[in-house]
Amino acid sequence: MRKDVRILLVGEPKVGKTSLIMSLVSEEFPDVVPYRVEEITIPADVTPERVPTHIVDYSEAEQTDEQLFQEISKANVICIVYAVNNKTSIEKVTNHWIPLITENTDKDSRVPLILVGNKSDLVEHSSMETILPIMNQYSEIETCVECSAKNLKNISELFYYAQKAVLHPTGPLYCPERKDMKPLCVKALTRIFKVSDLDNDGILNDNELNFFQRACFNSPLEPQALEDVKNVVRKNLIDGVQHNGLTLKGFLFLHTLFIQRGRHETTWTVLRRFGYDDDLELNQDYLFPPLKLPPDCTTELNHNAYLFLQSVFDKHDKDRDCALSPDELRDLFDVFPYMPWGPDVNNTVCTNDQGWITYQGYLSQWTLTTYLDVQRCLEYLGYLGYSIIAEQESQAAGITVTRAKKIDLQKKQTQRNVFRCNVFGDMSSGKSGFLQAFLGRNLVQQKMIKEEHRSYYAISTTYVYGQEKYLLQYFMDSKTPCMMIAAKSDLPEAKQMYGCSPLEFCRRHKMPPPQSFTCNTAAEPNREIYIKLTTMAMYPHARLRCMCTCNRCTFCLCQNLLNSELLQTVRAKLYAVVLRRHIIQEDLTSSTFWLRASVGATVFAVLGYAVYRALLKTR
Repeated sequence: MRKDVRILLVGEPKVGKTSLIMSLVSEEFPDVVPYRVEEITIPADVTPERVPTHIVDYSEAEQTDEQLFQEISKANVICIVYAVNNKTSIEKVTNHWIPLITENTDKDSRVPLILVGNKSDLVEHSSMETILPIMNQYSEIETCVECSAKNLKNISELFYYAQKAVLHPTGPLYCPERKDMKPLCVKALTRIFKVSDLDNDGILNDNELNFFQRACFNSPLEPQALEDVKNVVRKNLIDGVQHNGLTLKGFLFLHTLFIQRGRHETTWTVLRRFGYDDDLELNQDYLFPPLKLPPDCTTELNHNAYLFLQSVFDKHDKDRDCALSPDELRDLFDVFPYMPWGPDVNNTVCTNDQGWITYQGYLSQWTLTTYLDVQRCLEYLGYLGYSIIAEQESQAAGITVTRAKKIDLQKKQTQRNVFRCNVFGDMSSGKSGFLQAFLGRNLVQQKMIKEEHRSYYAISTTYVYGQEKYLLQYFMDSKTPCMMIAAKSDLPEAKQMYGCSPLEFCRRHKMPPPQSFTCNTAAEPNREIYIKLTTMAMYPHARLRCMCTCNRCTFCLCQNLLNSELLQTVRAKLYAVVLRRHIIQEDLTSSTFWLRASVGATVFAVLGYAVYRALLKTR
């Protein structure tokens, strides 16, 4: 909506342009009327629409044609004033003023016109019979008002309609020739209907209508008023009401009726609440609300946003199979001006056996978009009507900005739920296979993916100590915990053309040993390695000795020793000695017995620690 309105009054000399302005300001007819008054500004708090209004007078006697042309180009609405008792001034409307205004305005930015018949107190008849054909001929004419500056008749109404013509123009909404709404208006209202149809049954029931009413007008409809609205639709449209709910046809009919009856401000209120501007395009401020993102921070969806997206998924998953078929996905994105997800998305997230995006995959893709491009996520949420349905100020309320990574490292804990794992390696080393295996696809399934549909990303959930986290995989950067993956481990081991072996490389750089991995399995590939990666991302400060079962590294050898049969036998015998029933009471209370037990335990502990340190040094 515009921040101010500029009204220009033009017309033949002595038709009462200046008198109209002075009567509005002083609320009485002036005794002396000058040729022209200076520009007047009416404050926002005294106007019906709460918008500052500038009223500009024109005088042929005091101003040049060049000045007139400049004022026409600056005006938001032009009032062409004629005297109802002067036929010549009426004829000048079509012979002079409308052509003059048309020549000096941009064709793409049509200026609304108001025809003003002044001096109605001097005649007993109306000029509307003469004016109506003119209104039908020129679509830019919004309305006609007959008034009298002398007895103050319709003076306030005149400037209200002029202001209304700017703030709630008919032109973008309605075509008088066809007596129907314009395609852009129909498209916008159709999106609004689909967003408001919370159960996606094609009907707005009473609860949905009341929610819509509260969202747009801050008050619900009374039950009788709601029934009256549906009765009006029933009388005029056969299929406008079904199952006691309003259909899309009925919804569009209601707004057509509003416009035809001069209540187009109702339609504009709805359009603007759902983010549309004067050109019926979604406003950039609506799609991209401000969101501050400091350096070294990431963006994630919060709980409310996930609940909203879950409701959107449930709304369109008509067959309740926890996956979106291509038709269901198209229906979900029908409120978008374009299809946001391409074929590569099916190879970025988890899908079912039919290749349809599952519920988990759906949320994962939204998580990925939020992490990589939060502005695009805000745009998408805007198309879905997040701020209206979730009753939030804007889409930014659904975004959580994480704290800087350096603070996580200092505190040795993180609050993040999305972790990025960068994957790099030589060509044909198994990078794509590693990514796709994360989504549960084995080698046979991966070979079915078309080259043009391959994705550079893979995102899914893993569980670390019972907490669900998102792991996003892409190419490698630096200064992050690293793990070497020995991919294609089902094939014979090849000699690496490097100065040292992968195991030796990991030892030199204090990395975990190479993790064997293959996606060439009959069943779904093992996901344990992805849990390890997520754990490393969550705890980058922890220098984990080992995350494998290689039986070669120090950690594994120590674990094997502690779990060996020998130590298990010794421990069992010690317990047996201490707890066996035949030990007499005197032995239990004997200081000699407890001394022997203490010495044995101490020797056992020292020997175990010595073995552990010796193995550690060899590493």
